[in-house]
Amino acid sequence: MSSATSSIPAATLPAGTTPAEFNRGLLVFCLFALYVIWGSTYLAIHWALRGGFPPFLMAGVRYTIAGVILYAVLRMRGYARPAVRQWGAGALIGFLLLVMGNGGVVFAQQWVPSGLVAIVVGSVPLWTALFGGLFGQWPGRAERWGLAIGFCGLILLNLGSDKSGNLWATFALLVAPVSWAFGSIWSRRLPLAEGLMSTATQMLTAGAMFFGVSACMGEHLAALPPPRALLSVGYLIVFGSLVAFSAYGYLLRNARPALATSYAYVNPLVAVLLGTFLAGESLSVWGFMAMGAILGAVVLITRSRR
Repeated sequence: MSSATSSIPAATLPAGTTPAEFNRGLLVFCLFALYVIWGSTYLAIHWALRGGFPPFLMAGVRYTIAGVILYAVLRMRGYARPAVRQWGAGALIGFLLLVMGNGGVVFAQQWVPSGLVAIVVGSVPLWTALFGGLFGQWPGRAERWGLAIGFCGLILLNLGSDKSGNLWATFALLVAPVSWAFGSIWSRRLPLAEGLMSTATQMLTAGAMFFGVSACMGEHLAALPPPRALLSVGYLIVFGSLVAFSAYGYLLRNARPALATSYAYVNPLVAVLLGTFLAGESLSVWGFMAMGAILGAVVLITRSRR
């Protein structure tokens, strides 16, 4: 999933597979990881928090372990150690994407209903389109229609949901998508490490920052969390971070911003469906109406892949 994928010799590909077909398959896998896996992380975060994990401590454990694993694997595969400026760039993007972006979502999920979390996080493509335009890459006509239809779908999905919540949590949710979108666009202009090593530097530095915030907040584990909470954190480490976040980094380097952030329209739908079947929640009529709008938006956005 590194940026060097396009230069892989044909001899290393499966028999009968061209580099273009390989890249197309990798793109589809990355989109699946973002659409489905990241959509399921809402439920995993919910279970981890309800199991007694403090939000920032949990995030610190998640990204530090994932970062250490990824860094060690890459070094064994021959990746060079990142230079000082690459560590600095990784720390900056890690702060914007993970600490401010994901950290705001995890913090807010202690109080804010999942419907509000979904609709606010769903604004990421809109902010990304804005920042992308400021950097000279305005979305095309089909993408603009997709952005508008997708946002309408999110509104339908969350009609009637409880919007009450902690004031600081609401503020964190407002800042989180803006920070994530800006970091996603800016990452293309910074001297990040090569391929997945960039992802490793971001997770390692963000993990250290999360532990710092956790210490300042006085977080601690009162008791050993139950098995479901521990498994949820393990799921976030392996699938939410090592797989999905790495896939997101690949899309940022190889696809248009509107496509890379189109997951924000599908994740709420996946989260609602999982909540319906695994947490006893019910899917409203508005949810079924939103399904068509969200899927239609993704079709429009993915028409221009690069």
